[in-house]
Amino acid sequence: MRVIPGAVIGWDMGAALALGAALGISPPAIAELLPAFEAVMVRRVNEQIAASRD
Repeated sequence: MRVIPGAVIGWDMGAALALGAALGISPPAIAELLPAFEAVMVRRVNEQIAASRD
């Protein structure tokens, strides 16, 4: 993940592509699906970070 103090700003796409390849997922499929997954996961992780501050 790429982070700044108190928030996640994105995933390391190289690592995500390597993980997908290790799982046997084709690179075109990873490239197509990853942006949508990343957006949801970043939002959820940041919500959890914010909730833990309260």
